[in-house]
Amino acid sequence: MLRLWNWIAAGVLSLGLASCVSAAAQTPDARNWRQVDLENTLYIDTVHGRIVVELYPEIAPRHVERIKVLTRAGFYDGLTFHRVIDDFMAQTGDPLGTGEGASSLPDLREEFRFRRGADMPFIEAATQGRARLGFYKALPIESQPDSQMAVTADGRVAANALHCQGVVSMARASDPNSANSQFFIMRAPNSDLDKRYTIFGRVVWGQDAAMRIAVGNPPPNPDRMLAVRVAADVPESERAPIYVLRTDGPRFRELIEETREDRGADFSVCDVQIPTRVPRNSNRERRWWSIIPFIP
Repeated sequence: MLRLWNWIAAGVLSLGLASCVSAAAQTPDARNWRQVDLENTLYIDTVHGRIVVELYPEIAPRHVERIKVLTRAGFYDGLTFHRVIDDFMAQTGDPLGTGEGASSLPDLREEFRFRRGADMPFIEAATQGRARLGFYKALPIESQPDSQMAVTADGRVAANALHCQGVVSMARASDPNSANSQFFIMRAPNSDLDKRYTIFGRVVWGQDAAMRIAVGNPPPNPDRMLAVRVAADVPESERAPIYVLRTDGPRFRELIEETREDRGADFSVCDVQIPTRVPRNSNRERRWWSIIPFIP
């Protein structure tokens, strides 16, 4: 009988250890993965699927605040993608659907550039002349080097985001300070827009849905934003536990080199595709994020 109890105890201990190992395996490695902030994540629902946009209030605070205010007011629900140009971008956010509409709120002052401090780690991936190109979080940026922080009055350096595929930027008229409610999702890189339009976010999941939006200016049968929500406002059961590969982690440096080797002389920071994953969870099958790959 003693041997039987010893065997049972050993089995229970073994199961406990296995459970601990399993739980540990489900916890993302914090060195390489970071969870997106629900308060600064936007869900854009289309007939092609959900587009998940990470917002950057530290880059463009006024524009992020405007997007969230209009989203929470239901302003964007049902609005069309009224201007969609292949190999360029998909524009929306106009209540008139003509490209001439706006919200009742005042226009915004531009935020084409920002000041980057040591609290915003820059991971360099390429240089073009004297320009240093790389990433802050999932956002491709151009930045002065950290070494210049020591000689600036505010301890920060000049930086600006880049219009790579998936980047989300604010539309405007000819006046640099005329952005209001319209925005666009980049379908292909376009450096001509850099430092001329305010970037406030990037698609971290659902770029394939953005690529399937009906093309035209205007499209014959335009697609719509069925609903737009700040993730923090969505019921907990419908919030995706999305993690993005840390650009300041060791795995990302490997990804840069792998991409550089694959692209050769044509390498660009816009070629670097930052992975999005969710933790292993046996209860995700009926969730909308069931198609997002697991964290390895």
